[in-house]
Amino acid sequence: MADAREFVAVGGAMVDRYYDLSNLPEPDGGAFIRDERVGVGGIAGNLASTAARLGRETGLIARVGDDDRADRIERDLAQRDIDTTRVRRGDGESTHSLVLRANGERMVVTGGDSAAALALRDADRPYFQGAAVVAANAYLPERVTAPLVEMRETGALSLLSFDLSGPLSELVGRGTTPGTIDRALAAADLVLVGEVAMDAYLAHHDASDPVALLREQGVERGALTHGDDGATLLAPDGTIAIDAFGVDTVDTTGAGDAFHAALVDAWLLAERAPRAAGEFAAATAALNCTGDGARGGLPTREDVETLLAHRT
Repeated sequence: MADAREFVAVGGAMVDRYYDLSNLPEPDGGAFIRDERVGVGGIAGNLASTAARLGRETGLIARVGDDDRADRIERDLAQRDIDTTRVRRGDGESTHSLVLRANGERMVVTGGDSAAALALRDADRPYFQGAAVVAANAYLPERVTAPLVEMRETGALSLLSFDLSGPLSELVGRGTTPGTIDRALAAADLVLVGEVAMDAYLAHHDASDPVALLREQGVERGALTHGDDGATLLAPDGTIAIDAFGVDTVDTTGAGDAFHAALVDAWLLAERAPRAAGEFAAATAALNCTGDGARGGLPTREDVETLLAHRT
């Protein structure tokens, strides 16, 4: 297929407005804005940007509005050598986020309905089928995730990675339903779950052991991410603790997405051993944290290998 890509991400690409605050306000409280800037983000946009920076032929399926934010989004993606032929415009406001940061912590508030209005087209199926791997997440609307899961279940997709990227309560009415999430975990070749999302998923299933629950759901390869405490990989023959890398952190926004894309790169595409793949992903995420914004420090493959060599 002429337009086949190694890595295809599907989901949100958005504009982020960052506010550095004196503090994160409590309810009825306040804060002072010390600095502000505009950048780009969105889970799928971050995944595609990471994969492209690592040298993969990368594509993105996303929906934006017809506004100035869309211009900025598309311009940034094109500069990163990402195939944007399936980034479409439509009615509504381009999805955007307010990222509030203070004392090493952050809060994210998202608005705009363009990403939630994403739907698949018949012409998207060959694009997915020609990809070495497709990366999806639970914030995708049900009408997108369910067909992707079915395609992987039937073998129409070569490989699928899935990020349970938020608590179930955040997905109601705009994301993937719990039943399809269960199917996605069983069908996906790689599953990623952060601590907040995992706690909510445990509560939904009235369970207490995250590894045991994921195994029960059919996960053979996965990663439980723990922020500064690294990650736990679920390999077919056991679990592996992956330590985070110590770097001069500027901004942790997008670190989880960088980890996801790099783990796909190393574990699914390059077929590295689990520990080596996990360390490659952790190094990629750490280096991204040395720049400002969701993609401010995205490293090349050579940058990552250099950091790995220094650790050993």
